[in-house]
Amino acid sequence: MRDDVLERMRRLRLMIFDVDGVLTDGTLYFSETGAELKAFNAQDGHGLKMLKESGVEVAILSARRSRAVEIRAAELGITLVEQGAVNKSSAFESLIGRLRTSAAAAGYMGDDWADLPVLARCGFAASVPEAPELVRERVHHVTRAPGGRGAVREVCELIMRAQDTLERLIARQLA
Repeated sequence: MRDDVLERMRRLRLMIFDVDGVLTDGTLYFSETGAELKAFNAQDGHGLKMLKESGVEVAILSARRSRAVEIRAAELGITLVEQGAVNKSSAFESLIGRLRTSAAAAGYMGDDWADLPVLARCGFAASVPEAPELVRERVHHVTRAPGGRGAVREVCELIMRAQDTLERLIARQLA
């Protein structure tokens, strides 16, 4: 990885994740009664918990609203959740304001055009291989793993490696 990208990850105090296409594979499931269902990856969830434990705050930012996202966030201990964010730029500003941090110390992982304003403003921008080329060209890192299938875990581990916290967390697991 390039030195400038590693430096961007070292500065992170907040990492924000989009939902559909990032925390999920982007498929929208609806039951016969119209209830929306989402499938989340357990390894991605563990990555988010480890990233929080390492000292980087984690947030969720989505244009859609979903009870499943509220439940998953609560299960993972994520309290910074912005749903129904028609204007993701404003929601991003709100999140960094709540944490009293700068855009340079915040990262974002998104997968579509609606994410571009935040991806352009944050200190570290990541996306998934399924994202449109226009998005992939404008981020610092495109994951090998697909959205909803390990991409979030990959980014979490990259950040922890850059900040030299991954090995310490692994050592705690082995103790």
